[in-house]
Amino acid sequence: MAEILKYDALNIEKKWQEIWSKNEEFEPKDDYTLPKKYILSMFPYPSGRIHMGHVRNYSISDVLARYYRKKGFNVLHPIGFDSFGMPAENAAIKNGTHPRKWTYENIDYMIKELRTLGLSFSKKRELATSDPLYTKWEQSFFIKMFEKGLVYRKSAVVNWCEHDQTVLANEQVEEGCCWRCGNEIVQRELPGYYFKITQYADELLNDLKKLEGKWPSQVLTMQENWIGKSYGLEFKFELDEDSKKILGGKFDGFEVFTTRPDTIYGVTYTALAPEHGIVKALLESENLDDEKKTKIRTILNQSPRERQASAKDGMFLGIYVLHPLTNEKIPVWVANFILADYGSGAIMSVPAHDQRDFDFASEFGLPIVQVVCPEDGENDTSKANSEPGIAINSPLIDGLKTQDAKEKIIANFENKGLGRRVTNFKLRDWGISRQRYWGAPIPIVHCPHCGVVPENEKNLPVALPDDVNITGEGNPLDKHATWKYTKCPKCGGDAIRETDTMDTFVQSSWYFARYASDERTWEDMALDKDGVDYWMNVDQYIGGIEHAILHLLYARFFQKVLRDLGYVRDDEPFENLLTQGMVLKDGKKMSKSKGNVVDPDDIINKYGADTARLFILFAAPPQKELEWNDSAVEGAYRFLNRLWDRAINLAPRSQMPTINHSNLSKEEKYARLKVYEALVKSQDVFAQSFTFNTLIAACMEALNAINAQNNDDVSAEGFYIILNLLEPIVPHIACELSERLFGRRNFGEIKILDEVFVKDTINLAVTINGKKRAEFEISASAKQEDVLKEAKTQTAKWLDGKEILKEIYIPGKLVNLVIKG
Repeated sequence: MAEILKYDALNIEKKWQEIWSKNEEFEPKDDYTLPKKYILSMFPYPSGRIHMGHVRNYSISDVLARYYRKKGFNVLHPIGFDSFGMPAENAAIKNGTHPRKWTYENIDYMIKELRTLGLSFSKKRELATSDPLYTKWEQSFFIKMFEKGLVYRKSAVVNWCEHDQTVLANEQVEEGCCWRCGNEIVQRELPGYYFKITQYADELLNDLKKLEGKWPSQVLTMQENWIGKSYGLEFKFELDEDSKKILGGKFDGFEVFTTRPDTIYGVTYTALAPEHGIVKALLESENLDDEKKTKIRTILNQSPRERQASAKDGMFLGIYVLHPLTNEKIPVWVANFILADYGSGAIMSVPAHDQRDFDFASEFGLPIVQVVCPEDGENDTSKANSEPGIAINSPLIDGLKTQDAKEKIIANFENKGLGRRVTNFKLRDWGISRQRYWGAPIPIVHCPHCGVVPENEKNLPVALPDDVNITGEGNPLDKHATWKYTKCPKCGGDAIRETDTMDTFVQSSWYFARYASDERTWEDMALDKDGVDYWMNVDQYIGGIEHAILHLLYARFFQKVLRDLGYVRDDEPFENLLTQGMVLKDGKKMSKSKGNVVDPDDIINKYGADTARLFILFAAPPQKELEWNDSAVEGAYRFLNRLWDRAINLAPRSQMPTINHSNLSKEEKYARLKVYEALVKSQDVFAQSFTFNTLIAACMEALNAINAQNNDDVSAEGFYIILNLLEPIVPHIACELSERLFGRRNFGEIKILDEVFVKDTINLAVTINGKKRAEFEISASAKQEDVLKEAKTQTAKWLDGKEILKEIYIPGKLVNLVIKG
C-alpha cells in the first residue's frame, strides 16, 4: 500500500482489518492457565442492516475486549445471531422468500457491516441459533428437562385468529384484532409445553443478592418484583346451599389467597376471572340471561393486557359464598381485572384497602367497610388505604397492628382447619410453545399407544423441512404432507410429531454457554465442560434495559437448569451487567417509522469507522440515552485529523525518551501533566465507571496540551501513552500511528510518574472577611510570609486605610484577611 500522508480513514481501516483477520488476533487462546475475560454483548436479530443501537452496544463491548487484550488477558468476545422468529416468516409472506434464505443472507450482510467497524469479534465462534447443530443440542436439553420433570404439557387460553389460523402474542393484538389481517381475535384454549421455572423461584430471587453492586439496582428490583414472592393465607369460600343448587352440585366453593388476612372482615364481595370453572358452568347453564353471557364472552375475548388497560367491568353472578368467620352471605361477581393464571383466578375483595377493589366497588355501588385505621388516626375514605395500620371493626383482632393481626388471623384459620399459611409467587411457568414454522421444533412425538414421548436423542436434530408453503394461515408444519408423520421412539408404531416450535427466548437463554465451548467440540457435544468451566461466567454482559426481565430472567433460569443437569458450574451466567441507553434523534428513538434513522454505513463511508466509534462513545456515558448530533460527528472527525496531523510529523522512536521533568518549561510540564491525568482517568474508567466519554475528553485535553508545546521528547512520550489509551476506542488510527511512530513496539507497562503531578506553582484565592477579592499564582515552595505579602499586594485597594486583624493562610488553597470595619 502506498504511503498515507493524510488521514485517509477508509484505507487505513481496510489495512488494519485485513491484518487483524490474517493474524487471527481476536481468537481466544487455548491456554486455560491465562487470566481470562469474557466480554459479551446481547446478540442481534438478523433484520438485514445494523443500526446505531448496534454500533453503540458493540463499540462498548469492543473497547473492553481490546483493553483487556492489551492488559494480557485471554479474551473471549463472540458474536452470533438470534435468528429464529416471526420476522423471517413475515418476510416470507411479503416477499415470497424462504425464511432460511432471508435469514442467512441478512446474517452475511450484517457480519460484513460489523467488520467494517473494526469490532474484535471471534470469527471461529460465530453462530446462528437457527443452525441445525444449535437446534440439536437445544432439543437434547429439552428432552433431559422433560425426563427430569422440568417440562410439562397443559392447556391454556391464548389469543387466536380464526382467519390466519394462528396464535398471536399479546403484542400482536391491536385493539382486539389481528395485527396482520385485522380479524377480531378470540381467546382459545390450546395445549402447550411449559418450562417449570417456578421450581427455581426461590433461588432466582435469593441469588439476586449475589448480583448487588454488579447489576444495575433498577434491573434487580424489576426482577424481584416480577418474581413477586409474598406470604399470606389460603382458604376456601364455601358456597351457600342455594348457590350449590344453582351450579348443579358441581362446586362447593373456591380457593382464594390473600397477603392481607388482617382485612378479612372488610370483604364485601368476591370476584372470579371469566375463565374460572364456576363462570364457565354458568355460561353453559340457563341461570344467566343472554345479555350477561354476551358480556362475559366479550371480556373472555380480550387479551389480559387489554383487560388490565380497560375500565373495571363485571357483573353479579347470582350466587353467594359464606364469610368464613362471620357466616354472612357475600355476593360473587365476575370481573375483568381478575387474571385466570394468577393464583386460583378468584379473590376476596376488600374495597376499603385495595384500590382495584375500591374502583370496582365504586363503579357498581358495592359496600366499602373500613377495617384498618392509619396509626396517625387520619383516614381518607375517598380512596383505598393499603398501608399498614391498626385493625378496627374486626372482632378477633381489633386494636392489633397489621403484622400482629395477620399472624393472629392465620393462626386462627389454621387452628380451625379453615386455611393455611402459604408462600406465593407472581412468577408463572414459562409457556414455550409457538404455532409457527421458523423456530426450533419441539422434540416430542404423539403416539396413540404410548402418549407423549420424547424423540430418541440419536435422531436429533429434528430439523425443519425446507419444502413448506408459508401463507400466514396456520402453522405450515401442521400441514406438511410427510414431515409430521413419524414412528414412535418407544413402540415403533405410527405417530405424529409435535408441530409447535419453541419460543425464541429459549435460544437466547443458553447461547453464552455455547460460545464458551471450544468450537472444535460443537459437533460432538452440547457444551465443552473444560471451556465452560474456564470462560464462564460472563465477566461483563452488555445490552438494553428492555431485556431487564424476560431475557435475563430466562437466562438465569436456564443456567441453573444446566447446572443441575451437570453442564455448567456457576449459579449465575452474568457476573456484571451494563445496560446501555438508547440512541435518539430529535428526542425520539431511532426507527424507520419515525423517519429519523441514521445509517451507520453512511457515517463509515464519509468519515470512517473510528469516527463513528469515537462519537458514539464520546456523546454520553454508556448507561445514558444518546442524542444524535451531526455536528458532534464532524467534531469527532476533526479531532482524529488533529491527532493524525501532529503525529505524522514526529520522528519515529525505537524506545521511550528519557525526560528530566525539572528542566522542562511550564508548557512542557503541563503537557505531561495532562497526558498522565488521562492515564489515571483510564484506570478509573475501566475499573468501575465505564464513562468512556470522560476518558476521551481527557485525551483531547492532552492532545491540545501537546500541541501547545514544541518538545519532541514530550510529544513522543505523550503520543505513546495517548495512542495506547485510544487504541481500544479508535483502533485503526491508533494502530496506524503507533506503527509509524513506534513500530507497534510495546515499551512495557506505563507507570504513573509522581513527579508529573508535583506542581511548580499554585493558584490561591484571597478573601477579605470571607468575600473573594483576588486570585494569584505563586511558587508552590513559597514561604508563608511571601504568600501573605503577595496576597496583600493583590488586594491593596480593599485594604487601603484598613486595619488587618488577622491573616489566615490555608496552604495550597486560600488566604483570608480579616479587617476591621
